[in-house]
Amino acid sequence: MLLRRLGLFGGTFDPPHNGHVAALRAAAATGRFDLIEVTVAGDPYRKSAVSQVHSAPLRLAMATVAFDDLELVRVSDREINRPGPSYTIDTVMELLEETDQVDVLIGADLAPQLPTWHRAAELRELVAVGIIPRPGTPLVAPDGWNCYEIAMAPVDLSSTFLRETPLDTESLKLYMPGEVIALYQGAAE
Repeated sequence: MLLRRLGLFGGTFDPPHNGHVAALRAAAATGRFDLIEVTVAGDPYRKSAVSQVHSAPLRLAMATVAFDDLELVRVSDREINRPGPSYTIDTVMELLEETDQVDVLIGADLAPQLPTWHRAAELRELVAVGIIPRPGTPLVAPDGWNCYEIAMAPVDLSSTFLRETPLDTESLKLYMPGEVIALYQGAAE
């Protein structure tokens, strides 16, 4: 299948949650994409430098059970298989070998950070950026970036909240796909 336009939804996914699922469904519903690739960061250097993250294989397994059955979505291990820090620009360069256009999909909280990303000037020239609303965060496109909004109701949920809040199985069912819970709880044991 020839892919004309691909959405790239990368992240640590530690753990994946219902906010991620809602964002992927909203992005798929835009009609902009032939495929949305969820790319699990092998070395999420911005997070691993400040906190402990679960292993890449576990995060990939959780993302696979959370997202693989969603329309237009494929979960990828490409960043896990690449040594060193996971940089979006490297993934975009790989994806542009198999598609005409890559749109990077990010939360509104990350949009102001785009100019600080690795090789940001080069990345800015290669991609459009779909911004996913977050509660209490204005949608701000950094100067010079081609950005647009993914229309959806913001979901007030983060992986940080799930990691930092002790929750039992029944409570976790409110926040993450059921298939993820056993893997996530198994990692805590």
